Amino acid sequence: MMQYRLKKTLLFAAALPALFACGSGSGKPDEQAHEVAPEKVSIFAIEERTVGRSITYPCTLNPFEEIYLAPAATGRIEKVTVDVGSRVARGQVIAQMDRTQLVQAEIQLRTLRLDYNRLDTLAKLGSVAKQQYDQIKGQYDNARTNVDFLRVNTQLAAPFAGVIAAKYFEDGELFSGAPGQSGKAAIVHLMQIDNLKAFVGIPEKYFPKVRAGMKVAIETDIYPGEKFDGAIFRIHPTIDPATHTFVAEIKAPNPGERLRPGMYTHISLEIDKDQALLAPVGAVMKLQGSNDRYVFVAENGKAKRVSVTPGRRFDEFMELISDEIKAGDQIIVKGQTRIADGAQIEIVRDAN
Repeated sequence: MMQYRLKKTLLFAAALPALFACGSGSGKPDEQAHEVAPEKVSIFAIEERTVGRSITYPCTLNPFEEIYLAPAATGRIEKVTVDVGSRVARGQVIAQMDRTQLVQAEIQLRTLRLDYNRLDTLAKLGSVAKQQYDQIKGQYDNARTNVDFLRVNTQLAAPFAGVIAAKYFEDGELFSGAPGQSGKAAIVHLMQIDNLKAFVGIPEKYFPKVRAGMKVAIETDIYPGEKFDGAIFRIHPTIDPATHTFVAEIKAPNPGERLRPGMYTHISLEIDKDQALLAPVGAVMKLQGSNDRYVFVAENGKAKRVSVTPGRRFDEFMELISDEIKAGDQIIVKGQTRIADGAQIEIVRDAN
């Protein structure tokens, strides 16, 4: 019995080294099991492109032309032929004033014309004194001028094609010439809106670079994402000493009349061209809890975080401003949300 127990003990003891040898080993299988696999990412080589440097200013659109139409003389208004919103052509009669004074002036003109013609014939024959001839000629010329004046101010015509923006008098009312609700003495307010105009105050440092004919882009919140074309057509010659700005007038063609006077807009003007580093917008990350922006650069199989300042956006690309990146650097554009600075990466064509 003792012999059997001794053999069993020796057999168990002999098995222990083998058991420990199998359990401990060198540790390499466990370490390999805990190794983190490289994160699959996609990259984009930063491009250097020529881009326009532009400045943007807020402004309000104005009618290209407008006039508060009124006669030069007071009188009763016989008829206003338009209403608010009416479209009028150049030369179209807008208001008819009382014609009493015009009729009287025309009768006086006809009488003076007869007298003048008789004396003119006699003057050619030398049968009338020059003083008498000059006197009747002066009266006739004055009467003719008065009739021309009354004709213009009796029938008010549109000086340009446009739309009636406001109407201040009705048929039969007396036009006194006093300022009305608009602060102007007028029967109607006429605007040209198939073209619009804007006045933009530009800093004086840009004065040498701004010139007539330069194109501008017009944007408004009413039509998000749309740009309307315009151009500088006049530059004011002086600099405002208080604001150190000069005024440029912008002409905006408006054939569909989608833009209207009074609209608040932003006008962008390309001042110069420059080289810029561009990368896809989605590559730029934001540090949580701050306004700091950064990108990951693929470098020697690892992800390197680089701080950047976003510049202008060009469709799906964004300008990157940083001393740590250059053209050709490989920016991580897919998989960047799953990595940290220094992480091992594997570049693939299309990372999920």
